[in-house]
Amino acid sequence: MTSALVRATALVEALEEVVGKASARLAAAPATDDDQTVPYDIASVSSAVAAARHLLDLGPHSEAEADLALLFAADTAADLAGRAAGREALWGVDGTVLGAVAEHITAGRAPAFLDAVAERVLAAGGEAAPRHLSDELQLVRSTFRDFAEAKVKPVADAIHAGDEDIPADIVDGLSEMGCFGLSIPAEYGGFAEGGADELLSMVVVTEELSRASLGAAGSLITRPEIIGTAIARGGTDEQRGRWLPRIATGERLCAVAVTEPNHGSDVGGVTTTAVRDGDDWVLNGVKTWCTFAGRAHYLLVLARTQPDRAAGHRGLSLFVVEKPSFPGHEWQVTQDGGGSAAGRAIRTLGYRGMHSYEVTFDGFRVPAENLIGLDEGLGRGFYLQMQAFANARLQTAARAVGVMESALELALDHARQRPVFGHPLTSFQLTRAKLARMAAHIAACRAFTATAARAITAGDGVLAAAQVKQLACRAAEWVTREAQQLHGGYGYAEEYAVSRLFVDARVLSIFEGADEVLALRVIARQLAKGATRDTPTT
Repeated sequence: MTSALVRATALVEALEEVVGKASARLAAAPATDDDQTVPYDIASVSSAVAAARHLLDLGPHSEAEADLALLFAADTAADLAGRAAGREALWGVDGTVLGAVAEHITAGRAPAFLDAVAERVLAAGGEAAPRHLSDELQLVRSTFRDFAEAKVKPVADAIHAGDEDIPADIVDGLSEMGCFGLSIPAEYGGFAEGGADELLSMVVVTEELSRASLGAAGSLITRPEIIGTAIARGGTDEQRGRWLPRIATGERLCAVAVTEPNHGSDVGGVTTTAVRDGDDWVLNGVKTWCTFAGRAHYLLVLARTQPDRAAGHRGLSLFVVEKPSFPGHEWQVTQDGGGSAAGRAIRTLGYRGMHSYEVTFDGFRVPAENLIGLDEGLGRGFYLQMQAFANARLQTAARAVGVMESALELALDHARQRPVFGHPLTSFQLTRAKLARMAAHIAACRAFTATAARAITAGDGVLAAAQVKQLACRAAEWVTREAQQLHGGYGYAEEYAVSRLFVDARVLSIFEGADEVLALRVIARQLAKGATRDTPTT
């Protein structure tokens, strides 16, 4: 065992001990709306500590991975120490937190150590760490990287600059490659056949497409992932046979209509109503941030079927609303009886190409057969949505990793070519420290996405999906910021792709579960539950 691996192991074990004590503190005094600051910090640190463990598990493979594990664990320890300083009692620890592993933190943060890590990153051309993929998954990765390089990268900046539609050849090409059926059961025309690694294909594909462009390719899988999961788990046999094959082949494109102007992460407060009228349900209400709703043929709509608002999330149901596909930034469907659905794209800083719409339903009639699960699906919409979001959060973490990979590559290439005071930017210690830390964060998030994928497949991934999503999306903001900074003034110019990566990354911590909501409503609560289960009874 290398010195770095010994140090990293000691650090991760110490970090896990602190998180265990903090989780017990959460179990003893559950977070409330008046007590959020410390629980947020505990949840956030727990996500990084979990990633540190998964990166550490790869440490025995090579010295390079052991060094990355030490670097990331030391950074996480420094972050934890800063968050807990002055609040030790609220964390359930004493003032000597991590004191026993101080020398390992010092070793993992030493400038000379970071310089050595950076040297490997430079030699590898920006590759953060080995991927440890099977031959089959390596082939998948190469195939989609080639497609992204040939079809997505050349148009990514133009799509962003002009807020253009995603070209048909990208959507059609991905359809032909089976991109939209990665998580749909094989019996319905997809590629999911069971097995511990069945979600890893989705992760690998998402990384490669997001590396080329988040808005023009990397997010195309998300909506089929969400709607396909909801239908597979909650639909009738007839509904699965009717909808899933068309989603898997890309014949029908998808969007999700859950968020409302006054109800984002608070899904239980949804006010859009669905009222039964003969053989139809009649929808009324406004949804917002419905990404890809123009091009989509299927909208997954969460609506209130129980008139009594006191029912909260128990009064919500899911519908598949079928509509024509529309290009551009506005669309409208008017039914013979006068009902209508209309969408208007919201101008955004980044994440362009997909277009995010505000969608208004005004007396819009949906056949009763389009209620997912039919009568048995009444009131189950919230639960089906949350189950589907676990997969979507994993996919969003993979999107973040792809964006980070691209940012590191661009930063490294620019730093090699850019002379400063007569020397290449890569010759400066601070530049090399940035590159090393960027690589460590990417390696940790990638390792975590792989283990989270297996946990979700095994049916026990609620915590892992939330943690990896929260961590990777925050990391993407930092990595793209550092990449932009290394470009200097050029990084602020739209003609440089790194500026697109920076604004694209900003959205990742907002959708599929906002950072704060994931920390407080999912991660902190799951940590408290776990601490309760681990506490012996007397």
